[in-house]
Amino acid sequence: MKKKTLFISLPLTLIISLAFILPGFNLPESSAKEIRLKVAMYFPPPAFQTKVLEEFCRDLEKRTNGAVKVDYFAGGSLLKAPAMFDGVVNGIADIGYSHVYYTAGRMPVTEASGLPIGYPSAWVSSQTLNDFYQEFKPKEFDQVKVLWMNTSSNSAIATSKKPIRKLEDLKGLTIRAPGLAGEVIKALGGTPAPTPMMEVYDSLSKGVIDGEASNFETLFAFKFAEVVKYTTSVWQINNPYPFYLVMNKNSYNKLPPDIKPIFDKLVGEYKERYILTWNSIDFVGKKFGLSKGVEFIELSPSEIPKWQAAVKPVIENYVKRMVGKGFSEAEVRGWIKFLRERSDFWTKKQLALRIPSAAGPPEVRPEKLIIK
Repeated sequence: MKKKTLFISLPLTLIISLAFILPGFNLPESSAKEIRLKVAMYFPPPAFQTKVLEEFCRDLEKRTNGAVKVDYFAGGSLLKAPAMFDGVVNGIADIGYSHVYYTAGRMPVTEASGLPIGYPSAWVSSQTLNDFYQEFKPKEFDQVKVLWMNTSSNSAIATSKKPIRKLEDLKGLTIRAPGLAGEVIKALGGTPAPTPMMEVYDSLSKGVIDGEASNFETLFAFKFAEVVKYTTSVWQINNPYPFYLVMNKNSYNKLPPDIKPIFDKLVGEYKERYILTWNSIDFVGKKFGLSKGVEFIELSPSEIPKWQAAVKPVIENYVKRMVGKGFSEAEVRGWIKFLRERSDFWTKKQLALRIPSAAGPPEVRPEKLIIK
């Protein structure tokens, strides 16, 4: 028993060395065999989200002392965003990152987190989304192992020619906005277009679309600041994009018992880091936008109630649609109530932790939260 305990406590590299020295010592097959994982990301290589996910991959290799090797495919080189979920289910990639609107209607329960509730920051909405998944465990994700979820940062509408200062300014404009985000744009008077993100830059530059509904971070991540002139912050009706990082179930279950705890611990660490990255990237996006001459617009106090009233039908339509799918009205409204309550909870946490956001209510702006 003592010898067995000794070997379990030794570092993996030393165990491997002993395997060649001691007669009769057989290294467990799980540790001796190299594990190779393919990770797919559709964001372009320069994006901070891409870089942080790659760091996750490299850390996984380091912490397993090379027992796990990761092939990282950024920029949609292995799987495009709309094909990500099925690609992971079918094993084309072992791990993949995308958001639910690329398969609109396939993850209807999770889409509730993207309703125009008005979350004050990406940190709050991301924590709320993870709570929502843990609380309700939507069956739509049963085919995969969910590693973490997050949302995009606070909503903004970027346009190439016409500034959006009041609700009426959206009329007649075609705005890139897939899924539920498209319903919000339609409710506001615009015409939504479900253009794939990797095609938005060209569509904006060629005038195929007039703008895109996302956030400040895309000005840098996808270089939209080069092809838009205005960005209007609409955090008061913040309807973020719900993202997910998922893993093929067989790939996860095949992780050896000495590797799985390392993997799970790393996932927990990077979940929070990824959420903080999304929360902070707006600062980089805004800085890049200003360097390119983009005008940043805030809604006037008189405009805010108009926008909030305009999107209320989106929430009610979602309730009706989900009831039509077989859920009870009480259940669906319970989801929305849960989201609002957790948003309030995490907003208080953000204030207590002094985590600043580039867009949102004054109390989460840098001048209020950054310690001098």
